[in-house]
Amino acid sequence: LAALAGAWPQAELYVFADSVDAVEALAQAWRANAALAPLRVLVELGVARAGARTTAVAEAIADAIAATGGRLLIAGVATYEGAAAQPDPVRTEEVVSALLANVGDMFLRLRARVGGEAPLIVTAGGSVFFDKVIAALSPVVAKDSNARLVLRSGAIFFHDHGVYDRSLGAVDARNGFTVNGASVSARRLFRPALRIWAEVLSRPEPSLAICGMGMRDVSFDQGFPKPLMVHRAGHALAAPPKAEVIKLNDQHAFLSLQPGDDIAVGDVVEFGISHPCTCLDRYRVIFGVDGNGHVAHAFPTYFG
Repeated sequence: LAALAGAWPQAELYVFADSVDAVEALAQAWRANAALAPLRVLVELGVARAGARTTAVAEAIADAIAATGGRLLIAGVATYEGAAAQPDPVRTEEVVSALLANVGDMFLRLRARVGGEAPLIVTAGGSVFFDKVIAALSPVVAKDSNARLVLRSGAIFFHDHGVYDRSLGAVDARNGFTVNGASVSARRLFRPALRIWAEVLSRPEPSLAICGMGMRDVSFDQGFPKPLMVHRAGHALAAPPKAEVIKLNDQHAFLSLQPGDDIAVGDVVEFGISHPCTCLDRYRVIFGVDGNGHVAHAFPTYFG
């Protein structure tokens, strides 16, 4: 990281730390590279995944940053609330709310440490609880003229026909999405942007088609792909209403059908996906299409 920062000194770099050990490792690298600008570090709180679990641990992290002689700077507080989800929606509400309350409290503690002139960032994942993040943290941050609230909601830009679609229905149930002060439907306003196309390779049984798409090609950790349309000789047809992917091999999808469904070898099935994060990393290039379905862009992907 220090080598990269030295090669790209104009980059605006922030690092999360959820332990004193992490702070000490960063400080050691930055002390060894005196030409580097001080590194901005955010104290990370969390549940279920990474992040300090208690205020005492978070305070110790802040102490360690402050003890680096200026090589590291306290830059704010961070969390990822998506990992807090529980099987029980009521328990999820409790855990996410408690985490965000702790983040707001830690922000105020850090502000008291660094004074009013230092810029601070409060950042949360956004995930499918972005309404709760805004409701809990925006009022706290808005009172501070030198702070920013940042949502890291990368996957929501792609949305999907599975886990995010269902979760935005939950946002609507919480009455949690507003535009210009008016309550609107998050589920209707967000539109899935990612599709996978796969040829029908075989229809070996009346109730089964095999498509050329599998675990190497599409996400499956939070639900199988959903057939949306069937394309035949340049014409789009509605997908059979009960068609469903029931199994994936490495490069084959098992599409369950009704015996009379009009799907034939050579058709191309357009699928919606569930969970963009584990779909995007399967491709070095993702193609963007225009309103007529013609390829208009090519987007290279990069993963650390």
